[in-house]
Amino acid sequence: MKCPACGLDNLAGSDRCEGCLESLRDLDIPQPTEGLQAHIMLDPVKDLTVLNPVSVSSNDPVSRAIDLMRDRRAGCVLVIDENRLTGILSEVDLLFRMPAGGPVDGKVSELMTPNPETIEEDTTIAYALHMMSIGGYRHLPVIRQDQSIGIVSIKDLMRYLGRHLL
Repeated sequence: MKCPACGLDNLAGSDRCEGCLESLRDLDIPQPTEGLQAHIMLDPVKDLTVLNPVSVSSNDPVSRAIDLMRDRRAGCVLVIDENRLTGILSEVDLLFRMPAGGPVDGKVSELMTPNPETIEEDTTIAYALHMMSIGGYRHLPVIRQDQSIGIVSIKDLMRYLGRHLL
């Protein structure tokens, strides 16, 4: 790794230049240059966040959550109790946690994923993609000052990529 200050060729992964002690720590972090790469690495998720997501209480019946998801064509609902995000109920939760052919009169709290991962509205799209990939999530709640303000779905990210690729 070449030092930008003095030009000395240092060992890869060195934190400081052996010649001038200049910090080399951030030199291996990818820097966006242009186009799609720059958009993904610099744009915040608030640019594509769906505001006012569908929400229910953990005490609501599952049937209400399903009706809301169907009516709004949403892949999930946020579970909000006392103005705090306590869970998320997604299509996947319904498919894998609801008894086959069983009644849908149980409570949302019985099927929801509690304490979901969240991202701040200024989080970069690259980080959101990373979280979704690592966690296997299709939806990420977006928060501002510990309050849920929206949700980002994989569909939102695909639309965003499509806009910037064409």
